[in-house]
Amino acid sequence: MHDQPPGPLAGFTVGVTAARRADELGALIERRGGVVLHAPALRTMPLADDAELLAATRELIATPPDVVIATTAIGFRGWIEAAGGWGHGEALLTCLRGVELLARGPKVKGAIRAAGLTEAWSPASESMAEVLDRLLGEGVEQRRIALQLHGEPLPDFVGALEQGGADVVVVPVYRWMPPEDFAPVDRLIEATVARSLDAVSFTSAPAAASLLSRAEHRGQLAELVDALRHDVLAACVGPVTAGPLQARGIDTVQPERFRLGPLVQAICAELPARAGTLPLAGRRVEIRGHAVLVDGELRPVPPAGMTLLRALARRPGWVVARAELLRALPGAGRDEHAVETAMARLRTALGTPELIQTVVKRGYRLALDPAADSPYGDG
Repeated sequence: MHDQPPGPLAGFTVGVTAARRADELGALIERRGGVVLHAPALRTMPLADDAELLAATRELIATPPDVVIATTAIGFRGWIEAAGGWGHGEALLTCLRGVELLARGPKVKGAIRAAGLTEAWSPASESMAEVLDRLLGEGVEQRRIALQLHGEPLPDFVGALEQGGADVVVVPVYRWMPPEDFAPVDRLIEATVARSLDAVSFTSAPAAASLLSRAEHRGQLAELVDALRHDVLAACVGPVTAGPLQARGIDTVQPERFRLGPLVQAICAELPARAGTLPLAGRRVEIRGHAVLVDGELRPVPPAGMTLLRALARRPGWVVARAELLRALPGAGRDEHAVETAMARLRTALGTPELIQTVVKRGYRLALDPAADSPYGDG
């Protein structure tokens, strides 16, 4: 198994802000070699405890709507299960059999059919905009429309229906709440600001907004935004999720299909592309988050060593003075011996000491190949 090449995320650390399906997302990242820092930015209210969902369910059973819009499979299933737990399961299913049932996408269609129901229509684009266009095209005046939400409100969607004359009943499945323990979120913010994370993944707009809000509460919003703008990849499952980040001027990476698998694939494509690759001493060296690939072999490097390596890589082939390297080392004080110690450990970790040259009485430099066309080329 030693001949197996490292995964595309080997040497990188990815923050996961999801609460729901975090284990699935984390497993996808780890399977590709990445290290996961999990910090749920939100939690979901248990459906059985949600008085708002119970009230909406009773209201719809008492006065059935004309149209029900199911937006997510897990949300629709959860609603049916919660209604069953309250003793309203059969009454809700009877209600839904008599309405025009719209499914946002194929997964929701599957959940609807598993409940013994049949959808009237589903948009090919899986887009709520297409659902809205259809409803407004048909006319919604004096129609009663139930909208099953999943964690986040859709004020523009609801507002457009109400402006058209509809009576909209919101079914708030899985409402988001702040996390009970902010310590993991605070650690993720610190790691992002310190650039010890390579990417942060987001699967819902409320999670993105919650992280920004917590950073603001801690007085670190400007630092967090700066890190996400310039150094730490912000990866979002779709454009709605990216909204709060883009409002702060943060560019995001998004997959074409709004799913966890494509989200991880997008991260796998972006992070290695960002890593600096250098031709050093006849070797191909790729500097990743907490490790280095030397001719395709993964070499974990201690944090102090990575700090020195990045300082040298900013000017490949140029001599970097010990004093400058000392300033880059956190907590090293004025003792230049700290640089020598960290450098010795770095060379040991790389397994190829000749990658870094000592220039007597001056400092250190990377052993850039003379024939290299560009310091950041492939060699």
